Amino acid sequence: MSDKPVPPAGAAQVQVQIDIDAATANGVFVNFAMVNHTDSEFTLDLLYLHPEAPKATVRARAILTPRHMKRLLQAMQENLGRYETMFGTVDVTAPPGFPRPPGMN
Repeated sequence: MSDKPVPPAGAAQVQVQIDIDAATANGVFVNFAMVNHTDSEFTLDLLYLHPEAPKATVRARAILTPRHMKRLLQAMQENLGRYETMFGTVDVTAPPGFPRPPGMN
């Protein structure tokens, strides 16, 4: 996350090392997301919506506490702001669409 929590006074700082396996490092393409929540957690599903078929496949699911969800949202807003500073405003007014293979209407 982009926010850096301040450790309590007298607490030792811990350096976290992150391991990632090759399959996870490759990532997956997603073009649809769903968010649901209860009073104690948020569920974020990242999906691939198949072109030409009304079927979506969940590619990843994250379950977060409300506090972590808010930190994630703040980090995403901060990073989108940086992206738009470099590349311009992202236009979300156009409906999502799928590229069609040549020769298809």
